[in-house]
Amino acid sequence: MKYIGDVLKNIAIPISPRPASGGTAEPSYRCPICRDAGFYRLDVPVGHPQFGQLQKCSCRKEIEEGRKAQQLLALSNLHMMSDLTFETFDRDVPGVEEAYQAAWRFADAPDGWLLLKGPIGSGKTHLAIAIALEIIRRWDTPVLFMVVPDLLDHLRSTFDPAHGVGYDERFEQVRTSPILILDDLGTENATPWAREKLYQIFNYRYNEHLPIIVTTNAELRPGVGSGKSSPTGTIDERIRSRLLDRQTVFVEIDAEDYRLRERTSPLRQLKR
Repeated sequence: MKYIGDVLKNIAIPISPRPASGGTAEPSYRCPICRDAGFYRLDVPVGHPQFGQLQKCSCRKEIEEGRKAQQLLALSNLHMMSDLTFETFDRDVPGVEEAYQAAWRFADAPDGWLLLKGPIGSGKTHLAIAIALEIIRRWDTPVLFMVVPDLLDHLRSTFDPAHGVGYDERFEQVRTSPILILDDLGTENATPWAREKLYQIFNYRYNEHLPIIVTTNAELRPGVGSGKSSPTGTIDERIRSRLLDRQTVFVEIDAEDYRLRERTSPLRQLKR
């Protein structure tokens, strides 16, 4: 008969070695704050207003901001217009230098409002896109570029009373975009709904001091340009008032349509 103590002495029990630190091994996390959960709770006593409330971690905020930036870039379709840079803009055309300088200054310090007014083909859209590409390249800041009629069509297509969340999210993206560029203001179908949506966008950005670039060929001064060639009255008076505020740099481009210049340039060369 053997005693139990003698039996236990002869049994070899394998023991896993402890970590070098002497503590319990823990999985590694990319974010030490939330341990990759995206949220965390503050270490506050019971009764504190934030006791038990989930806080969004900074790592999750960075992911969401990156996703929003990609969404804005996809909406803008800027990859289709990557050749419209400052370098490819023709500065030798009479009447465009002031607009070029104003656009470059905005890209250099993206703040305030910039309004470029000029006839069709005067280069205002090229400059607006050049600003967007430069800001993205230099400042890594999300930019939303939208042609106004296309923007309104896009909002209408997402508006569905049964699926209002999609519309609300899209409208919020437009309204709060870090940099917003609206091309061809005044060419949209000015329905009451369209006027109200545009006013809400402009009014929000005006009150929040958010940067915006606007291009238009509509007459902005009341009582001026009432001829058929000028789309006077197509811009809501409330929007016009904010556009002509002192925070706006207003540049009027006096240049002919570049398409006509390209069409007539061979004829000019033949005459020489």
